[in-house]
Amino acid sequence: MTLIKSISGIRGTIGGAVGDGLTPLDIVKFTSAYGTWAVNKSGIKKIVLGRDARISGTMVNNLVIGTLQGLGIDVIDLGLSTTPTVEVAVPAEKAAGGIILTASHNPKQWNALKLLNADGEFISDADGKEVLEIAENSSFKYAEVNDLGKVYNDNNYLQEHIDKILALPLVDGDAITKAGFKVVIDCVNSTGGIFVPALLRSLGVKVIHELYCEPDGNFPHNPEPLPENLTTLSKEVVLKRADLGIAVDPDVDRLCFVCEDGNMFGEEYTLVAVADYVLKNKKGNTVSNLSSTRALRDVTEKAGGEYHAAAVGEVNVVNKMKEVNAVIGGEGNGGVIYPELHYGRDALVGIALFLTHLAKFGKPVSILKSSYPGYFISKNKITLTPEMDIDALLLKVEEKYKKQPHTTIDGLKIEFDKEWVHLRKSNTEPIIRIYSEGNSETIANNLANKIIADIKEILQLKD
Repeated sequence: MTLIKSISGIRGTIGGAVGDGLTPLDIVKFTSAYGTWAVNKSGIKKIVLGRDARISGTMVNNLVIGTLQGLGIDVIDLGLSTTPTVEVAVPAEKAAGGIILTASHNPKQWNALKLLNADGEFISDADGKEVLEIAENSSFKYAEVNDLGKVYNDNNYLQEHIDKILALPLVDGDAITKAGFKVVIDCVNSTGGIFVPALLRSLGVKVIHELYCEPDGNFPHNPEPLPENLTTLSKEVVLKRADLGIAVDPDVDRLCFVCEDGNMFGEEYTLVAVADYVLKNKKGNTVSNLSSTRALRDVTEKAGGEYHAAAVGEVNVVNKMKEVNAVIGGEGNGGVIYPELHYGRDALVGIALFLTHLAKFGKPVSILKSSYPGYFISKNKITLTPEMDIDALLLKVEEKYKKQPHTTIDGLKIEFDKEWVHLRKSNTEPIIRIYSEGNSETIANNLANKIIADIKEILQLKD
């Protein structure tokens, strides 16, 4: 059993002993802390709530609603929803914040409380620490019987979210309708099965082949939208002679595509393609995290904009986007953040922008992919002893490569012309994760192996 308390929320496996998993008592405790923080911060006694379709969702939802009512907080319950839809709803409702009940791409035994501020954005590091401190000290007080919160069920935000997307100047429903796309979708039996078909129909897509669109929480495969988990989607795209395949994760904030020939477009290239389209129509800056592909930088600079890197984590990307006034940003895991709509990863707006781009491009998805710089990311790790001073080790690696362009805003990233390697230490175990990128798999792997060899040399370890 696992319970992870972090600034992005409370995540854990369902069941087990209190404090070891996401048990009912843990759910009540952390909801109480968050509700207390949100009211103290904003003076507003209203929270927006939504959930993905996990099997545990109803149980967790009931506990969260009851706890917020017990604090005297009104709840706007969106029911089965998506992370970006809740993010859109929070400022629209003028609420103190929002909670999304989802463990994102984690398997079905997981669930989580994702926590938003009054702007509908993930809470900051400082705010997250304050919530955890309130929970640790049980610094909450419940309402008297006449002051209990009320619950309002609101099913309108599916359409309101879609309407906001359709109203964006760069979303061209007429062009998409005229293109006559045939699409296969994999929504992993979560809420994407409700929202993605509704969006596609609103965009004028008439041929939609649905895979795993029953929102019952029985994930038919590992729900992380990676190539190895999308083999059925790939085969179906070819079988149905579709123009593309679309896959989202359980809470619909990650997005990836399959080309018409069944090959993966690549989740790293979701943001690249959407950014390419946006930059063709609006000059500006872009942001992604340090572990994302260099292709976004290439596309941005070609369009006359400036690329900026942020530390890993959606909060960090959003903060950097605001700082540099980015017109588009996100993460290489298929997360698209389009600030003209809202500051959060949103697969739905990503779909609308990508289909508009593809319709105007006028050629197959595989040709669009081939128009971008070709990079390959290799992901490795090296396990150390628990007593190892990993920060000191990273300083020694930095010293070895001090003449190369590098940054330490999040671990250590070193650049070698158009290749790079990013070293990040785990917060939960004695591991250094090593991400490397080159214009071929061999180059990326060789770069990772070189850094691993350097670390072993520093540690005087043998292969």
